[in-house]
Amino acid sequence: MGFKCGIIGLPNVGKSTLFNALTESNKAEAANYPFATIEPNIGRVAVPDQRLNILSKISKSEKTIPTYIDFVDIAGLVEGASKGEGLGNKFLSHIREVDAIAHVVRCFEDNDITHVSSKIDPLSDVKIITTELNLADIETLQNKFNSLEKKSKQGDKEIKNQLKIIEQLLEKLSNEINIRNIDFSNEDLYFIKSLNLISIKPMLYICNVDEKSIVKGNILSQKVIDHAKTEQNNSVIVSASIESQIAELKIEEKYEFLKELGLEETTLVKVINSGYNILNLITYFTSGPKESRAWTVTKNTLAPEGAGKIHSDFEKGFIRAETITYNDFVELEGESACRDAGKLRQEGKDYIINDGDVMHFLFNV
Repeated sequence: MGFKCGIIGLPNVGKSTLFNALTESNKAEAANYPFATIEPNIGRVAVPDQRLNILSKISKSEKTIPTYIDFVDIAGLVEGASKGEGLGNKFLSHIREVDAIAHVVRCFEDNDITHVSSKIDPLSDVKIITTELNLADIETLQNKFNSLEKKSKQGDKEIKNQLKIIEQLLEKLSNEINIRNIDFSNEDLYFIKSLNLISIKPMLYICNVDEKSIVKGNILSQKVIDHAKTEQNNSVIVSASIESQIAELKIEEKYEFLKELGLEETTLVKVINSGYNILNLITYFTSGPKESRAWTVTKNTLAPEGAGKIHSDFEKGFIRAETITYNDFVELEGESACRDAGKLRQEGKDYIINDGDVMHFLFNV
């Protein structure tokens, strides 16, 4: 399991340029006019994790298989999108299909690149997008409420509870209150997730700055960062134009270029790390002579469920998981030495997988 991250924002904020850089491709047409992207572009990218390469080297694996992230370049939204402006309804439906949202916000001045509002005001841009997402969800909730209200006349307690939840959500959204951090019971959350609301999806703000602001940001990006904190959302500073240049370089040239700019990592790493954080994702590994492979699961995943990511039979017939911490595997240089040193643990069905675990599952079906 990887995850699907939708890249959204107003037209001409650098979404498609960023997408091309992230996926190291030219799939998305980058153009200085609204709606250069109509159908969403999708790019699958291997998640960079140096730990996997080290494990593969130790195990002398024939194959090294990373986990993946899908980036979805969604067309620029405009004011009125929830009412169909700029093909808005179609674009909003694409956003409903992703796991997390990366909202690209323009934080640079450039007279050669037209702004849809004819002014550079990142917080105004954020408000436009947020309002359109909320309005789209209000419509979804209202339709669901009307449907359930007809059924509630039969006296079903569950339906009545669902109507109360929808009323709470409608009130919050109508008053422009963030609904991502509202406390609901697990049962209520299960129902809310079934509604597939856009405004409840994890959000990452990407501040697209000019080259000279790439390390510390600027006044415009700081406004977005401060705003993200009020919503308890993550934010990263990138320069889409620089990243597009980096994407065309050879591996050794990339790191030299990054060093010259005063950067330690690429946008891809920043976005993936932030994405994993907001989605509560971790990585465990399997490693042996045939292959070393990374697997993505959510935090607090039990061993049988994690085994099911490899094959459903592993979960059905789960017996136990032989588990080694990444640090022990590396320090002792492999499974055999870890076994001899007593560092290989036998874990049962109640074991919660930790980030970096190197695992081997025993099963019987």
